[in-house]
Amino acid sequence: MVTELRYGNTNCFLVKGAGTAGSTGAAANAGALLIDTGWAGTLPLFFGALREAGADVRDIGYLMVTHFHPDHCGIAQEIANLGAKIVVFDVQLDFVHSADAVFAKDKKSRFVPIVDADICVVPVAESREFLRSIGIEGEAFHTPGHSDDSVSLWLDEGALFVGDLNPLYELPLHEGTEIGRSWEQLLALHPRKVYYGHARACEIGENWQTSASEGTEQAEHRTVTAAAVADVTTAANIAAPADAPADDADRLYLLVQAVINGIDKGYTLDRICRKTG
Repeated sequence: MVTELRYGNTNCFLVKGAGTAGSTGAAANAGALLIDTGWAGTLPLFFGALREAGADVRDIGYLMVTHFHPDHCGIAQEIANLGAKIVVFDVQLDFVHSADAVFAKDKKSRFVPIVDADICVVPVAESREFLRSIGIEGEAFHTPGHSDDSVSLWLDEGALFVGDLNPLYELPLHEGTEIGRSWEQLLALHPRKVYYGHARACEIGENWQTSASEGTEQAEHRTVTAAAVADVTTAANIAAPADAPADDADRLYLLVQAVINGIDKGYTLDRICRKTG
């Protein structure tokens, strides 16, 4: 069971496996798995989101951070202080304190650094065994691209949590890159639903076609994003040859960024065209 917690700019999720209801042994007391947190100072909002979802902080047994940027780990230690265990995958160990310097510049942030002695280190290669021990059938994958420490979580039921890995609709822009390779290994799992760190969750079918279960708004959003990405990809191929001046490349980058921002906000293609020309 997946519950989205809405309380800030980062999408956070509570995953309740078999270990939270009806199982026996260690898994019976494992508690739910929380995926990501918000910015430092958002703990009261987090409590509010839990109440709205009918959950309690005491339900959380483990906390997984998809990558250690400030907007994904800002209250991780505060939640850990209330009983949850922070799961750090082996590929993330060198990045646990990446956000410390950012919060140190803001004296009002009330950030509590992660305590190394309290973390639970799990090798990515052994993630399935770990997740099964807490009643969840799935696996973690190292998916660099947005950051070197990015990890995605796969549930065998078909759900995929990718943090800030660039959204699937941007894939034509990242062919042959680290982002593209990360998506290749994830798409080989044949996910049915993708949960993003900031964009809306997306249900996908074969070749990412709109499934019959999608609502009109989401189907319309998919059509807009596909058309926009196709236009931008074409522009990239034509407007940025290898010998293009740096200022042309810079302008193209800003254009692509503006279009993608419009897509993330759910703008129609007409509105994006009006804003970007």
